[in-house]
Amino acid sequence: MRLAVFGDVHGNAYALQAVLDAIQTAAPDAVYNLGDTVWGAADPGRAWALQQEHAPPTVRGNTDERVAGMRDGKEAMRTWVRSQLPPEASPVLAALPTRVDVAGGEVRLAHGSPRSPWEDLLLTEEDGGHTRPAHVAEIRERLDGFSFETGGRVCVVGHTHRELLTVVDGVTVVNAGPVSRHKDGLPLGRWVLLTRQDGAWSVEFRRTPYDTQAAAAWAHAHAPADIAPDEATWLTTGREP
Repeated sequence: MRLAVFGDVHGNAYALQAVLDAIQTAAPDAVYNLGDTVWGAADPGRAWALQQEHAPPTVRGNTDERVAGMRDGKEAMRTWVRSQLPPEASPVLAALPTRVDVAGGEVRLAHGSPRSPWEDLLLTEEDGGHTRPAHVAEIRERLDGFSFETGGRVCVVGHTHRELLTVVDGVTVVNAGPVSRHKDGLPLGRWVLLTRQDGAWSVEFRRTPYDTQAAAAWAHAHAPADIAPDEATWLTTGREP
């Protein structure tokens, strides 16, 4: 069994198309989408259409909650993103679950953690804004009952925009990294390929190049003036402005 998993598209149709093409070449048995689908400015309308056609969101991301009106704040961004989407997008996002178990319950998928799309699974923010790797006990608690003893084998999340992997009590815990809005200075579309063979799961991080200049040009041409410059910088540098 081979499963492709991606997330954090953030409205980047250019990166998403490249990742979808790479996934098609890999020909997995199923494709899953970890949410944060459209909150971005590199053609979110087309990004939504591509996801609906090829890989609809499997779980709800934190910015999906903003788009759906489940969280307050960032009203200007929400209004613009919604203007790029069909009217049914918001209720579709609101109806998504926080987590989904697939592959006979062996694989758990979530956006942030299985408990909340707003919670980091593999990182912990301390006082002063410093972020450190989460302790095993913290990850165990955030897995919310998903364990080797109950049949769990792999948990895959997104949200932090970091490629990460660890093992907790026999469960492989993975952050797939983002399709867009990278934070490590390497603007390549990220996704993971999970392979089950002889009862064991392997995890392969995949990276897919795309036309960052075209994505940035779309943002400059179509996004509001208070959004476009930062978005374009983020897309081309792979670092949050």
